[in-house]
Amino acid sequence: MLAQQKETEYSGLAQVRFLTVAEVAVLMRVSKMTVYRLVHSGDLPAVRVGKSFRVPEEAVHAYLENAYYDAG
Repeated sequence: MLAQQKETEYSGLAQVRFLTVAEVAVLMRVSKMTVYRLVHSGDLPAVRVGKSFRVPEEAVHAYLENAYYDAG
């Protein structure tokens, strides 16, 4: 039972698309330093891989949706 649960968790992670800080910066049209600030402040979740960060693509989209400002 436990092995099956772990297998399900791993297959769920396999569906996650991770982006580099540079890719997130291009997608958001901001500098890499801005992305690092968002990651370090906890506003943008990320996973540390060695010395670099990887950000789940869904987290970027969620951040942008929540940060939307209606000027009208």
